Amino acid sequence: MKHMSRMAFGQPQPAAPSPDKWALLGALTEAAEDFGLNHRSLGVLRALLSFFPDRALPDAPGAAVVFPSNATLSQRLNGMPESTLRRHLATLVACGIVSRQDSPNRKRFARRRGLAFGFDLSPLARAATALHQAAETARTRRETLAALRDRLALVRARLIADHAADATDPLLETARLTLRRKASVEDLTALLDRLEPRLSHPVPEPVSAPEMSASDSETERHIQSTNKKILVSSAPPETNAEPPAVGELLAHCKEYKSYFPETIPTWHSVIGIAGRLHQMLGIAPPIYQLALRTLGPERTATVVLCMLEKSHQIRNPGGYLRALVKRAETGQLNLRGMVLGCSGPKIVS
Repeated sequence: MKHMSRMAFGQPQPAAPSPDKWALLGALTEAAEDFGLNHRSLGVLRALLSFFPDRALPDAPGAAVVFPSNATLSQRLNGMPESTLRRHLATLVACGIVSRQDSPNRKRFARRRGLAFGFDLSPLARAATALHQAAETARTRRETLAALRDRLALVRARLIADHAADATDPLLETARLTLRRKASVEDLTALLDRLEPRLSHPVPEPVSAPEMSASDSETERHIQSTNKKILVSSAPPETNAEPPAVGELLAHCKEYKSYFPETIPTWHSVIGIAGRLHQMLGIAPPIYQLALRTLGPERTATVVLCMLEKSHQIRNPGGYLRALVKRAETGQLNLRGMVLGCSGPKIVS
């Protein structure tokens, strides 16, 4: 009541700041499965967002209209066929992520007095709260699934080690096959309920790990691998290493094939791909030029392909690349670790 009595009656309250377009894209990427979107549709949305000049995305209807032609969009998407592009645009409209504002002749353009015809991105901003909630739900679901899978694998291994069951036991075989496919929480829980009673000693309950406090733009933890084969290596980690051979890079970083399926495995072609990908990833040209000057073309291309591989985990691509450049300046950039990490388990912060 004291707080209410001090409010200036009748005074307009300051408007809430508009959400960051790349943060919204990151949240939508994490919850993409719930919206029926795949990485190609998200790539089209990223391209549309790159045509809106500000990071802050207004939520007023008609306030965030972009009007690139299909040919321009296709070019920014590295030659995506227009038939494929139209299909993904229709998916985004059907999901309510963007809306169409068509002119009478269905052309996209803007007039001097602010009237614009094209794709309105403001529905994405209006859905900000729901998107972040969906992303949090998706993260929780993935963590729950990962914990259940680990527990099921441990229970199965312990039953075999304790000779409580043979590896050919039908239920253990079902558990083995379940761990090799995408299983639901219900399937994993049902198997655990049937297997755990067979144990002579119960499996201890998991302990929550402390949460890391570093920001995304100041750490390479999204790129570094948690592959145990790498972590237990007796060799010291390479620091500021040269990029791997181009064949090794493309063997670990395969997401580029969605956009450049006919890539020739040479540094010249990979550098060209990076030059066309950086804006689609949300990296501003000045930051990309800074990386080229500091790292050189081959190292920059290596970093960009690694970032594409982990793009759904990087909320601020420009800040992320700038932080990697700073690491390189102090001799702390581990390019080989980044490349190897692209084949390891995906970590979601």
